Amino acid sequence: KRFIEVLVVDDGSTDSSRDIIKKQYLSTFPKFRLVENHHQGKAFAIIRGIQEARGTHVIFTDIDLATPIEEVEKLISVANSGYNIVMGSRESKREGAPLSRKVLALGFIVIRNVVFGLKGIRDTQCGFKLFETKAAQNIINKLILFKKQHTIKGSSVSAAFDLEFVFLASRFKYKIKEVPVEWRHVETKNVNFFKDAIETIKDLARIKYYDLRGLYV
Repeated sequence: KRFIEVLVVDDGSTDSSRDIIKKQYLSTFPKFRLVENHHQGKAFAIIRGIQEARGTHVIFTDIDLATPIEEVEKLISVANSGYNIVMGSRESKREGAPLSRKVLALGFIVIRNVVFGLKGIRDTQCGFKLFETKAAQNIINKLILFKKQHTIKGSSVSAAFDLEFVFLASRFKYKIKEVPVEWRHVETKNVNFFKDAIETIKDLARIKYYDLRGLYV
């Protein structure tokens, strides 16, 4: 029998999200928990969820469910065969995504492959991943770029968090597997992708700098 809990990490939302979760879910489903963060961006929302997780494995998914939650069975099946980290993969498909997003994604993949290698890994950015909890907690303790918590203004969905996490997982020899999953583009109105793309490039340079200095130990 599986122990299951659902953690909803609220990253300092300013709309009625928290009230909806409390009224419609927490009072009805005892396995739901609300974790409230100051607004710190995607990376620290995921980190907080991993820190709060009580099961042997933790799965994170974007709240828009761009990948149907039913796809989780694919990840669980692979994890049960001995993998520490199982990542949903869109296999370079961006169905329904605008051309600008596809170009940015392709540019990121090229930079990632040239600078970091990560042979055999095609999609570090899909928001649908499963981790062995102990492995994930160990990895987040080794993060440098996303180590210090902070309060921000506006959106922050830097792709560098996923990359630093997967890069360290590979560096420390955790068993990683990609699994093809269904995915659909969901329009996000409050995210400036070009601004975040610039921040991502800066963050990638910082990660490489930390690596060259031998700071990831």
